Amino acid sequence: MKTINIGSRKSKLALWQAEAVAAMLQQQGMNTRIITMETRGDKILDTPIAKIGSKGVFTEEIEAMLKTGEVDLAVHSAKDMPSKLPPGFSLIAFTEREKPNDVLVSKTAGISLKNTDKPLCIGTSSVRRVAMLRHFYPHVRTVNIRGNLQTRIGKMTSGHCDALMLAYAGVKRMGYDHLIAAELPLTQFVPPVGQGSLAIEVTDALDPELKHQIQACVNHPETEAILTAERAYLRKLEGGCSIPAFALATLDTDNLTLTAGLISLDGRRIIRKTADGKIADAHFIGDDLAAQVLEDGGRELLLEIRQAQP
Repeated sequence: MKTINIGSRKSKLALWQAEAVAAMLQQQGMNTRIITMETRGDKILDTPIAKIGSKGVFTEEIEAMLKTGEVDLAVHSAKDMPSKLPPGFSLIAFTEREKPNDVLVSKTAGISLKNTDKPLCIGTSSVRRVAMLRHFYPHVRTVNIRGNLQTRIGKMTSGHCDALMLAYAGVKRMGYDHLIAAELPLTQFVPPVGQGSLAIEVTDALDPELKHQIQACVNHPETEAILTAERAYLRKLEGGCSIPAFALATLDTDNLTLTAGLISLDGRRIIRKTADGKIADAHFIGDDLAAQVLEDGGRELLLEIRQAQP
C-alpha cells in the first residue's frame, strides 16, 4: 500500500494539524508519513507579514515539494492560503471548522479592552486585528509580535505586551484555553477568510483515485461551502495576509449568509456588507459581495492600503 507523504511546517501547531489529518487518513486504512520544512514566514520573524509579502509566505516551500512529488498533499491553516493558487495546484478538502473567533490571551486576570483607565498593549502581527482594534478600541496600543504560539506567549510573559490577540482555534489546539481572557464577538471582530479550518492542497498530478479517497476522509461539506463563499470574496479583492479584509459565512439548513468587508489601516473607515443565498450559489455570493464592497469605496480603499505598504 502506498504511503501518503504529508507536507507540513515545523511548528507545534502545524504538526498538530498535520497529525490530525494523518489520523483521519489512517482511520480509513491509509499509511501516512509527515515531512516538515520551514517556510519564508517561519524564517523571517522580525518583520510584519505585510512587509514580507502577502502571497505564499507560509506556502511556497511546501508547494515546491508538492510539485516535485516529495509530498502528496500539504496541510495548511486555511486562513494562510492565498486567494489565488499557482497554476496546477488546488485545495481539495477542508476540515470541519473550529470556532472562528479571535481571542485575547493573557496571564493577567481581569483584563479588558474596554478599560480606558489602564489601556492595554496587545501583541499581534495581523493588519486586520490592528485595524479593528484601532476602530473599536482606539485607546489600545498594539505591538508587532510574531513567531509560533509558544514564542509569542514567552514574549508576552517577558513583558512585551499585556495580552495577545490570536485565533481561538490555535489556542485550543495547543492546550492554552486556560489563558483565554476574552472571546471577542464576531459582531465586531469578523475573522479572516478560513479561520478555524484546515485546507488540503495537492497538485493536478495527484492520482485521481487517491485524491477522491483523501477528500472522502477529510473534507467537511458544510465547511467547504462556507469557505467557498469566503474565498470567492477574497479572490475578487485579490487579497492576502497584508490586506485587512474579513469574511465569515454561516449556514442555516440550505441557506448561506456571508458577512464580509474591508477596513482601513488606521481603522477609521470600515466597509461591511451581508448577503445570503442558497449553498449551491456559495461562490457567486462571495464574488457578488466583493463586487459590492469594491463599488462602495472598497476599490479606493484597497489602493490606499497597497500604496501605504512596501
